[in-house]
Amino acid sequence: MNERAKGKRIGLISLGCPKNQVDSEIMLGELAGQGHEIVTDIASADAVIVNTCGFVEEAKQESIDAILEVAATKKMGSKQLFVAGCMANRYGEDLAREIPEIDGFIGLDQLRDVEQLVEIGGGPQPPSQSHVVFDHTAPRMLTTRGFAYLKVAEGCDNPCTFCAIPSWRGQFRSRTVESLVEEARRLEESGVRELCLIAQDTTRYGEDLSLGRHGLVRLVEALLEATSFAWIRFLYAYPTTLDQDLLGLMGSEERFVSYIDMPLQHSHSEILSAMRRGGSRERYLRLLDQIRREVPDVFLRSTFIVGFPGETQGHFEDLLEFVRQARFDHLGGFVYSPEEGTPAAALAGSVSRSVARRRYEQLLETQRPIAEASRQRLVGRNLQVLVEGVCEETEHLLQGRHYGMAPDIDGRVLINDGLAPSGELVEVEITEGFADDLVGRIVGPREQPGVQLAVT
Repeated sequence: MNERAKGKRIGLISLGCPKNQVDSEIMLGELAGQGHEIVTDIASADAVIVNTCGFVEEAKQESIDAILEVAATKKMGSKQLFVAGCMANRYGEDLAREIPEIDGFIGLDQLRDVEQLVEIGGGPQPPSQSHVVFDHTAPRMLTTRGFAYLKVAEGCDNPCTFCAIPSWRGQFRSRTVESLVEEARRLEESGVRELCLIAQDTTRYGEDLSLGRHGLVRLVEALLEATSFAWIRFLYAYPTTLDQDLLGLMGSEERFVSYIDMPLQHSHSEILSAMRRGGSRERYLRLLDQIRREVPDVFLRSTFIVGFPGETQGHFEDLLEFVRQARFDHLGGFVYSPEEGTPAAALAGSVSRSVARRRYEQLLETQRPIAEASRQRLVGRNLQVLVEGVCEETEHLLQGRHYGMAPDIDGRVLINDGLAPSGELVEVEITEGFADDLVGRIVGPREQPGVQLAVT
């Protein structure tokens, strides 16, 4: 190993969405492949990369706080600080001016140049918009347990007035089916049991490859044929691009799990029109009914924005009534964040932060009994659960997920009786159901190495 390859101790803080996490894994793969040591203890690192998120105000503040925390440690040593990700592309110039402790930037198109940038002490602020899409040739160091994300496309062409992501992630561009199948095979060989397909608008996959509206179906079919993943899921669905053939495939193929995350953002047609989303409460309810008819065992998740400019109390009450009727298994929310350069930031009728926050809390409170009822219906059933390892709060429990729970966002199955290694699929009898989590005990499979059944 030459002097250059002896490397540094590198720490990486990854913030934001799963798409950002894949970017982090590519950077880690490049760094480890060039002889650098990846460390989890930031204090012991020679260099730290903060992979930032710039989606909404809270995410930006979290990123800035992480940068400042690392910057403060530079006073005690020669640690280097690099900023990567969305905020590097969007606010690189501002960050360089306001936080001089930053040694350099790693843009969204420079993930595979990370090792050179770390060696030379970083690069200048990257251009605002990304153009590259990384394929199966990019190395990755997985940071997940039992599952992996597969980024099928980059960028976005949707005209949502509240979202600035296209301004730095660029136009929508899909990877080829062949490239995705090749990477999926490698992930399976590494022990991954669940494959999660992700993009900004996954249901639009392949439109730019002349696959029309059926691109995602073609991709899932190819992955089912070429791999043996126990579970394949996709995140996220856009209501106007959800292919009916996809529902048919989901309803007939057990390995393509019956789970749809479809961020609808609101229910009232006036707010949806202002968001340039189209749709209405009635249209969305019909779509949800259709999904449930085609895929009877489906678990549904959605996300909503409260406090959008012009949202009246009447509009918000419409949203609450929609949530009561839709009965999502999982639901998330955001307080509207005005993003510079977006059309929504110039709209009249701003909602005060305190009102928006109160609406956010009320939205979650409205969903809570619905979520609890959804989980209570599972009590007494035996479900296949992907074990993720020891519970984060206590070593006396294992934690995992059934197919109706996506990683990190939909709660957990807490296992209080029986043992199984991380990454194992086991049969769990659900004994308790709460608004956030389920509790259960391992009842199968019998005589599986490493699996210890619950005491009967």
